Amino acid sequence: MSRVCHAPRCREALLALAVISLSAPASARVFETVAVRGAEFIPEEDIRMTCGALPGVDYADYELRAIEDCLMSTGAFEAVSLSPEGEALVIEVAEIDNRPGRIEAAVSYVSDAGVVGELSFEQYNLFPGTYGALHLSFNAEVKALEAHLYRADAFSETLDFGIDLVAREAHLDDTNYSERGVRAEPYLAWTPDEDARLELGLGWRSYRMYDVDGAASALLLREETGEISAPYLRMSAVYSGGRGGDDEAVGALEYGLRLDHYLWNIGTGEALSDSRLEASVTQPFGGSYRLLGTVRAGSVTGLNGNDTRAVDRFFPGADSFRGFAPRGIGPRDGDDRLGGNSYLVGSVEVQRDIGKLLSLPMQAGLFVEAGSAWGLDDTLNGAIDDDWHMRASVGLSLSFEVANTPVSLYVATPLREKSGDKTQAIGLSFTTRF
Repeated sequence: MSRVCHAPRCREALLALAVISLSAPASARVFETVAVRGAEFIPEEDIRMTCGALPGVDYADYELRAIEDCLMSTGAFEAVSLSPEGEALVIEVAEIDNRPGRIEAAVSYVSDAGVVGELSFEQYNLFPGTYGALHLSFNAEVKALEAHLYRADAFSETLDFGIDLVAREAHLDDTNYSERGVRAEPYLAWTPDEDARLELGLGWRSYRMYDVDGAASALLLREETGEISAPYLRMSAVYSGGRGGDDEAVGALEYGLRLDHYLWNIGTGEALSDSRLEASVTQPFGGSYRLLGTVRAGSVTGLNGNDTRAVDRFFPGADSFRGFAPRGIGPRDGDDRLGGNSYLVGSVEVQRDIGKLLSLPMQAGLFVEAGSAWGLDDTLNGAIDDDWHMRASVGLSLSFEVANTPVSLYVATPLREKSGDKTQAIGLSFTTRF
């Protein structure tokens, strides 16, 4: 909501309040607190501030009625009532559902997936107080479906509840196998403040690695499997801080950290421990410059002496390691990319606003990235090199918008590579929505 009272009815109500306050004696009352009930979408602080319902102020009955009229005049509420409860002033509101759902179609292009068609649906109050979303993406190689339900403040003001459903099938043209997986996860989210978030999910996953080509690596042939179906546990921590939306703090440091840990296939001989980290920092300087730093890392291992499979391992490349192709680095056997049990990629970029080109605001950047993917449980008796081998790249980036469509383009070249790596000089991403 975040607005002051400008509507004609609101101005009339405030004018009436001013006139009455000068002409009519009344017994005023001071409230120690002002509470808001019934708000689902509009921040409570905005409701308090919009028409001046503040603690520590003398209010007569006619002034409370004027505040009710003022809030109603915003057009955001079906009903508003103000009433005292002890030392508190309670604002009871019934919001107008002004957040209807939307259906959106899009065509995206990303470096590691090519052209992708997308179809999305989202609806606030799909069920009372519950947000729902559905997203479908597809092309010749990958098809994915995601569905989400989320209810804020489901159990308390800081404890939310959600359900995720994800299904994916992939037949990538540069791999000699196919994969398919479905998982469903109810979870709790604790948000002690606006910068921190902890999640705990307990779900069920079913997946398989199949159709391995007979000419593929002997390791991939060993890893082919039928359906593996079992429960899993997820623990996540997210923290962000710095400037946020504070316009007075432009130039301040922004930072974010996300940690995810999965225990896959609980109760089976295929149990896995999977940890992932992503950290970022942004520091504006010199007016039109920004320094960006990111680190992404992951590690997966079997918990019962079991080996990981290609569908469990990490494949950095393309947008996640600019200068290298999708699945372009890491252990390999012949032409088969095997992924790594561990990976680490760091990036440092300096961006600058370069003004308008062809009437389009643009940002240009210079970046350096370094990292690797390494580690296998089975190296076919030492035939596969799974050691750490440092890779590095340098490049230029360009970001702009065309008809409200964000476009990101980069040109990169390896500074350090290993024989057999697949490189990629140009990357492009955009999404056109309908």
